[in-house]
Amino acid sequence: MTSTVLGAVGTFALSLILAWGFLRLRCRRVGPPFGPRARYSALFIVVATALVSAGAGLVVVAASHHDHAAYVGIIVPAGLWFGKLPPQRDRDLLPGTLPGLLTLPLSRLYDRMGEDMQDWCDVRLRAAAPKPRWIADAAVYYHNQVAARLKDAKPLADLECWRNSIMHKITVVRMINVDTAPARLQAAMQLHPATQHIRGYTDEDLAPLARRLEAEALNELHLYLAYAYRLGYHKMLIYPFRPSAQRAPVQRAEPTV
Repeated sequence: MTSTVLGAVGTFALSLILAWGFLRLRCRRVGPPFGPRARYSALFIVVATALVSAGAGLVVVAASHHDHAAYVGIIVPAGLWFGKLPPQRDRDLLPGTLPGLLTLPLSRLYDRMGEDMQDWCDVRLRAAAPKPRWIADAAVYYHNQVAARLKDAKPLADLECWRNSIMHKITVVRMINVDTAPARLQAAMQLHPATQHIRGYTDEDLAPLARRLEAEALNELHLYLAYAYRLGYHKMLIYPFRPSAQRAPVQRAEPTV
């Protein structure tokens, strides 16, 4: 009996470690499962998995009468890696079904991870939003940190595309703000696909055009940050650091024509 209890306790301890590791593996390219909002759901999943593992081990012991069979339960945490994340809500979360009950904690975890990512992005957007120049500088600052470590060519190309678009749009905004000659402004807008489609604006359209391009650049910075976060770069410092940026609400202006 004593060895059976020790086996169950050992299975529980090993399962805690394995469940923690497998959960982190599942959440790669999604976000950290132990962030400020997600940690409680993640802890629930890890502990519940370990309890199921210990229970499965005891069932095997009762059936086989071999005390060491309790360690068979450590295979249970592997299910955290081989399953789907996020769950397919329309199919898996049907009310009253067993798959719905089993995938509900993972769905809640995914939702909380999304909120952690949004909070992380909002802090950095608040810091950069007050001045157009800061938006472009922030894109360069974050890209320098990511590009130095990212080896995958496809994500790097996507991030470079957003960075270049942000820099170009903010360049056009700054040209509008300093009353650049129309011919020079038009030539600058033809240098990048993001502004080549804009035609037929007048002097009265320049201020709304600048606001539109600034809003688009800020939205693209948000996309850049969210993508970098999912790639694992969720410890980047805020640019520029200003304590007031932590408290000010995010201003996401809708692009205007």
